[in-house]
Amino acid sequence: MPAKVLITTNKGDVTLELDEAKAPISVANFLSYVDDKYYDGTIFHRVIDGFMVQGGGFLPGMKQKGGAKPAIKNEAPNGLSNTRGTVALARTSDPDSATCQFYINVADNAGGLDKPRYCVFGKVVAGMDVVDQIKAARTSTQAGHKDVPVDDVVIESARRVD
Repeated sequence: MPAKVLITTNKGDVTLELDEAKAPISVANFLSYVDDKYYDGTIFHRVIDGFMVQGGGFLPGMKQKGGAKPAIKNEAPNGLSNTRGTVALARTSDPDSATCQFYINVADNAGGLDKPRYCVFGKVVAGMDVVDQIKAARTSTQAGHKDVPVDDVVIESARRVD
C-alpha cells in the first residue's frame, strides 16, 4: 500500500500518494521531513498559475527555514512525469540538490520539467480543488522573491495517513 500524506493548509486539505517503487530515495526524504514535522508552519512561497505551487522551505514573511537535511540523489527519469496533480522535488540547477522543498504541478509540465530531470515522487489523490485555490492566489515580489502569495498560504501540518 503506497504511503499517503495529508497536508493541512489554511486553504484546506491536500492528500498525496507517494510512489515508493519508482522514487524510493525521494519518498524516504519527503517522509523524513513529514515525520519530523518540519513542514508545520511553512508556506507555499512560490505560486504560478498555469505552472506549479511550491512550498516547504520558508516561513511566513519569507524567512528561510533552517534545518534542511543533506541533498539527495536525483531519481529522474523514473517513469513518472510532471503532469497536473503530481508532486515533485524542487532543486537548484544541480540535479542532485533537492532537500525539503517540493512542488505540485497545476498544469501538464512534462515538456518543460521532465527532460531537465525534476523528480516526480507522487500525486494528489484528494484536494486538487485546494491546490487550484492556492494557484489562484494574488502574488507579488517579496524579499527578492517573485510569485510570492500576498496572503500567506500556510502548511499547518503534514502527516502520514492510512
